[in-house]
Amino acid sequence: MKHLTRPLVLLLALVLPGYAAHARPAPDQPMDTRLLQRTDLAYRFSRLLIDSADGQRHYQLWIGRPVAPAPKGGFPVLWMLDGNAAVGALDAELLSQLAHGKAPLLVAVGYDTPLRIERTARTYDYTPPRPGLTDQTDPLTGQPSGGADVFLDLLRDRLLPAVAAKAPINREQQALWGHSYGGLLVLHALRTRPGEFADYAAASPSLWWGDGIVAKQLNDLKTRKADPKTRLLLMRGTDEPGNPRGPVVGPPDRLMQQLTTDMQGVAGLSVDYHPFTGMSHGQTLPASLRYVMHRLYIE
Repeated sequence: MKHLTRPLVLLLALVLPGYAAHARPAPDQPMDTRLLQRTDLAYRFSRLLIDSADGQRHYQLWIGRPVAPAPKGGFPVLWMLDGNAAVGALDAELLSQLAHGKAPLLVAVGYDTPLRIERTARTYDYTPPRPGLTDQTDPLTGQPSGGADVFLDLLRDRLLPAVAAKAPINREQQALWGHSYGGLLVLHALRTRPGEFADYAAASPSLWWGDGIVAKQLNDLKTRKADPKTRLLLMRGTDEPGNPRGPVVGPPDRLMQQLTTDMQGVAGLSVDYHPFTGMSHGQTLPASLRYVMHRLYIE
């Protein structure tokens, strides 16, 4: 679908069932930076730029630090994938509620672009390698894929120390949130690095990707006992399709239902599923992020 023109996309949204619910935002949609320009908020934002080791991907991190002093053990941290889009889901009232709650440090991990979504880089960063394939390409777009482990190494070895140099953090209270391909990465991180985060929040994860490889690999966790402090939160809109070429299916779809059941069988792992009634794939991005913030830091 990467070669579709905008008029054709609009036409498909009108005539194909389920397409409108999954239709992606326009590729040239700009990042909403209005909140970052304000000085009257309960949070102050700073910008950090870091390049990938191979120089092919350029990261832009927006670090939101509460105005109030850091707690004795450091700030809990919420890492937000697709950071340019995540920033647009925030507002002044939500930041005030966070500041009066557990006041986490907010780290929006985006890309150095004025766009809301940088598709090429995220396709590589958020997808796992598929065993036995010499050509690691995304089945939907044909773009390079399989860089999930490289990205997670970058987050642990370079992004985390850089953020910790700007604000004291509590490494035992870190959460990772991601939507769509970002949700896929969250699940991959749970399987390959189950102790690096206390909370793994996967919103509308692309479980169809690679013939469901991530959900199948997660079954490996059943042979291990998870850290009893580890929590998995799965989320999905009821009006989104199970895959980008399929129709809308009822809540929850088969893959999500099976994943929830499988993960509830992992010893020591706390698992919960939250549906967003009537929401499409795109709508669950801001809704899921706000839900995670309320659940972890405000309620």
